[in-house]
Amino acid sequence: MGEPHPLLTFFLDAADGRFPRVDGRVTVLPPLPAGLECSVAFTGHAVVATALTDRAVHDRKPDGFGASLSPDFLRYLAGPNGWIGVTDATLTARGTGGSPRLQPLTDADDHPRVRHARELRSNVTIHGDERGLVTLADGLAGRRELSIELHSHNDSRGHGRSLLTDALSLVPEGEPVFAAVAPGNARSLRAFLACGFTPVGSEVVLRPQRERPAATLR
Repeated sequence: MGEPHPLLTFFLDAADGRFPRVDGRVTVLPPLPAGLECSVAFTGHAVVATALTDRAVHDRKPDGFGASLSPDFLRYLAGPNGWIGVTDATLTARGTGGSPRLQPLTDADDHPRVRHARELRSNVTIHGDERGLVTLADGLAGRRELSIELHSHNDSRGHGRSLLTDALSLVPEGEPVFAAVAPGNARSLRAFLACGFTPVGSEVVLRPQRERPAATLR
């Protein structure tokens, strides 16, 4: 295995309550594996992982106060025909370990949640029960990521929270785990917050398509 992507340190530090300096600046890092890039916003500081040069990024005048996630800047990063994901809130919690309270699922490979996870993440495992399913995977910059989806007949109050609580038992006690939740999905966001997840930033993942290879000199 190679060295972890430097963005991982930002996420793990944030999980421990250590954040970048609030200086309005943008840190530029190398691109992510598998042709992905991203823009991540913390309070007063942003981090962009891209194949573009530092100069190319800073010439577009992003900042750590929100401009790094502006539509115009994201389109510039992705190129005219590149894919831009949604803006998600970045949340983190700690695993509870112990005996896993969810069983692996072997018949959910065609589920949209699973297909989406496998497009962006690696080492995806699927767990769940009659309430819904959970994916665990190595996600952005190699961080451990968790996502859930309730079955349509189980969307009443409490099912999401109980499924999330059980999902945390799949992660070793004390180990940080992350989730990316659309802010407009208020029901999901409330469930994650109620289960002890803490917001640490926001993020957008991209798969750029550029006319020519970006320069690698910095």
